[in-house]
Order: sequence, then structure tokens, then C-alpha cells
Amino acid sequence: MDHVIAALSGVFLAAAIYLLLSRALIRMLLGLVLLGNAVNLLILVAGRLGRIVPPIALDGANAPSAGAANPLPQALILTAIVIGFAMFAFLLVLAYRTYQSLEADDTDRMRVAEPRGGPKPPMSY
Repeated sequence: MDHVIAALSGVFLAAAIYLLLSRALIRMLLGLVLLGNAVNLLILVAGRLGRIVPPIALDGANAPSAGAANPLPQALILTAIVIGFAMFAFLLVLAYRTYQSLEADDTDRMRVAEPRGGPKPPMSY
């Protein structure tokens, strides 16, 4: 099962890179969400997915049993999900405001610093 989840993480990563290389802002945001989910799945696989032994230390033991899943990656993933959702919400509002002010979703048409027909920068020094 770990290999299947790791392969799914790779598919998510490939799709995220494809979407991040797009010129549309919404596709970039969806690529960022997929990238976060791919990394979360990869961390989850690194901490083992077994349900055989719960990650609980018994009385008198300093650590859980040998076959137990590691609880630290699971806690890190929960934190990453919350941070990723907050970042996505912020970037979604930022993209919406950008679309309202520039009336463009395509990054090639968002030319505020270098408008078309403006003076060209020097080509040599």
C-alpha cells in the first residue's frame, strides 16, 4: 500500500508542476494546492501507514512498539493542512483582487511594470 500512495504522490507532484507552469492564475493556485497535497502524502508515507499497532507507548515503555506508525509525521501533516488552506485562501483573494484591478487572468497580459509600447530598457552598457 505504501508504494501505491507514493506513486499517487508522484502523480500529484507531476500534475502540480504542470499546473504551476501555466499562465492562468487559477491554474497556478490549483497547482500550489496539489503540490501541498503531494508533499503531505509523501510525509505520510515516510511515517508508515500501518494500522497493525497503534502509535501508543504502553505503561513503562519509553517508545511505542516496533511496528507502530510514527505519530510525528501525522501531526506535521495536520499543521501543514491548516497552513496550506490559509495560504490558499489568501492567494485566492489576492488573485481575485489582481483580476479586478488588471482585468486579466493571463500573466502575459498583466503588464503593469512594463506596458506594451513603452520605452525599452537599454540592451547593452
